[in-house]
Amino acid sequence: MDLRERMESQYRNILTEYLKDQSEQILYQGQKLSRELIEKKISPEEIVSLHKSLLLDLYPTIPESVIHSFDVLLEVMVGYGLAYREHQSLRNKQMEFRTEMEIAANVQQTLLGTSIPKVEGMDIGAISVPARHMNGDYFHFVLDDNQCVNVAIADVIGKGIPAALCMSMIKYAMDSLPENRHAPNMVLESLNRVVEQNVDPSMFITMFYGMYNPGNHIFYYSSAGHEPGFYYNAKTGEFTEMEAKGLLLGIDKKTKYQQFERLINPGDMIILMSDGVTECRTEEGFLERDALIGYIRKYIHLDAQEIVNNIYKDLERLQDFQLRDDFTLIILKRSV
Repeated sequence: MDLRERMESQYRNILTEYLKDQSEQILYQGQKLSRELIEKKISPEEIVSLHKSLLLDLYPTIPESVIHSFDVLLEVMVGYGLAYREHQSLRNKQMEFRTEMEIAANVQQTLLGTSIPKVEGMDIGAISVPARHMNGDYFHFVLDDNQCVNVAIADVIGKGIPAALCMSMIKYAMDSLPENRHAPNMVLESLNRVVEQNVDPSMFITMFYGMYNPGNHIFYYSSAGHEPGFYYNAKTGEFTEMEAKGLLLGIDKKTKYQQFERLINPGDMIILMSDGVTECRTEEGFLERDALIGYIRKYIHLDAQEIVNNIYKDLERLQDFQLRDDFTLIILKRSV
């Protein structure tokens, strides 16, 4: 028995049994059959046509007006069926795309994965959450042979897979750099040449690169147009912006970057972020930097990782749990 014959037989049994006693159990069998028919891609108009022919077999004397009414229903179902099949096709493609995106996101997480280094006298916390499947933010730690902590945080001006591919390129460009990580400005200049030669001109990348030397407790840093971070002075309790101007990566391969430095005393903190933190949207508009400082003060007594986790939870709640941009926050806190 082929599919059509089996379908007709099942439908006939369900129809005749239901017309006898209107059983809920028979209706449930109809629901089960409908799911099977959808899987077999049987169109709605085919079901209507079958229903009409079965009624004629079961009740030859049925009024012609009733039979003719099925012609109207059949015509309506033709258009409905076409739209339904198009919907199913788009739905299947969407499911395939979602699966591919999930695989790509897992691959990205593996490719861009980094571990927070353990350094005596330095407490480090980091969190990075994508607004969508793919993350346009990137952060990376390197602990060199001198126990210096190198940290990079970058943001692609763009979203989705192109941004993720750019970040993968940046990651491997960084891994291939010679061991001159003591000069953040030189690192940015090297990466800038790579980006300028390999990234589409419509895409730009901001990056902040810093290096903490535990020998002299100085934090050296340079920026390529990235969101300015904060420096927290534990002695005075004040926050100041770590302004470091520099051209975005990929605009001019001859760009030179200036290097800055800051002495980190016990209790001091370096706070780095992407614009997804400062551009958190509230009912009153974008989150003010003073308000962000307020959140940091709220948790300043905690470990660095607990600080970033709690700030993320608060800002996520502030946005009704819907991130509008990738969120990355890093804190380096010198132990007291």
